[in-house]
Amino acid sequence: MNISENAEAILNKIEQKYASIDQKTETHLEGLLWSKPITYWDYIQTDALLNMQTQRTTLPDEMVFIMYHQVNELIFKMILWEMNQISYCQNIKTEFFAERLMRISRYFDMLTTSFSIMENGMEVEQYMKFRNTLTPASGFQSAQYRLIEFSSTDLINLIDNRYRGSIDRNTPYEHAFEHLYWQAAGKDYATGKKSYLLEEFEKKYKKTFLDHMEEYNSINIWQKFKQLPDSDQKNPELIQAMRHFDHTVNITWVMQHLNVAIKYIDQSGKGTGEATGGSDWKKYMHPKYQRRIFFPELWSADELANWGVEI
Repeated sequence: MNISENAEAILNKIEQKYASIDQKTETHLEGLLWSKPITYWDYIQTDALLNMQTQRTTLPDEMVFIMYHQVNELIFKMILWEMNQISYCQNIKTEFFAERLMRISRYFDMLTTSFSIMENGMEVEQYMKFRNTLTPASGFQSAQYRLIEFSSTDLINLIDNRYRGSIDRNTPYEHAFEHLYWQAAGKDYATGKKSYLLEEFEKKYKKTFLDHMEEYNSINIWQKFKQLPDSDQKNPELIQAMRHFDHTVNITWVMQHLNVAIKYIDQSGKGTGEATGGSDWKKYMHPKYQRRIFFPELWSADELANWGVEI
């Protein structure tokens, strides 16, 4: 049997691969005889993916709402995938950091522009009917979005602005968790009582969040940026890329979300104007109230003072 030099070289590499894990090459090669050829639909799991949309009503536009949010969650997963590469890169180089950062920014740019699908892709009448079946669920309960925040910046920048003076890097994570900015959407700080929305969210994800907060305390995007050479940290293009990411996530994307909510919930003249999760959504969602800024060191005093305010 004649074997080409290229085929022989490949077989030698396969032999080395399986030898390194104490496996018999012949066994794995014979397995190829019985394996099925891969298809697009098997590889992408198309059938499973397309059967994950379950409506709670008979209103057609509810399907748009479901699929749009599922797409968002897939994009969030892509963002976390890139963030993980940055965070766990040893001796990170500026080129690698910048390239992955731009991937993340492009994903968020896409999320931002995609809000037109929600804004113009559903009839107000239909939305105001099927949203009543969603109570008390809320987009607030996207766990992946919270993980993105923890992966982006030092924890102090996610603390409710009213309590940052009493929290530092030595504060127990449990205490810091109780003062994250998004707690304001479902917690009465005067009484300590939490809404059902927040209680259920924490039952499901609190341990995951606390673990992630600790894990990314020293390897978040900001901390990895600070590991780059000083000259690169002062590079105008890299600084602009960091600022673009910060502004897109914490102002542009948030404002697009808020404006869509205003159109359907506040300006439609239908319903009570209340959020499905029961939060004071107009105040909670606006960036000038959230004061969430991933990289405050990269913004001027004037920019920080007017964060989220249209000038």
